[in-house]
Amino acid sequence: QVQLVESGGGLVQPGGSLTLSCVASGSAFNTYAVGWYRQRPGIGHREFVACVSWDGRNALYEQRVEGRATASKDNAKNTVYLRMTEMNSEDTAVYYCAAVVSTKLVLNPTSYDYWGQGTQVTVSS
Repeated sequence: QVQLVESGGGLVQPGGSLTLSCVASGSAFNTYAVGWYRQRPGIGHREFVACVSWDGRNALYEQRVEGRATASKDNAKNTVYLRMTEMNSEDTAVYYCAAVVSTKLVLNPTSYDYWGQGTQVTVSS
């Protein structure tokens, strides 16, 4: 079992950058694939942002953040990161990390077993 805690959210100016962190407690985090999701205002579900493989070597991104987002995993620190640049108002959302034991990239949110509590990101001038 693993517990996830996100941090790093806050207010960002349009065009700015932000790095979110997701720290995991529990054992064997190096066996977990991790995903980042967000829930934007007025949207009734969490949207896929990015996912990263158990070893941190592979990642996949949603089209709207492709080229602006970098997901990474540091198993030595039990931490996953999401770096976003060139942010705009549509990036305003609560961002969540999720984890599941898997050797593959995982896109489907229903496949994840563990979720963090979320961190608010607001892009505004």
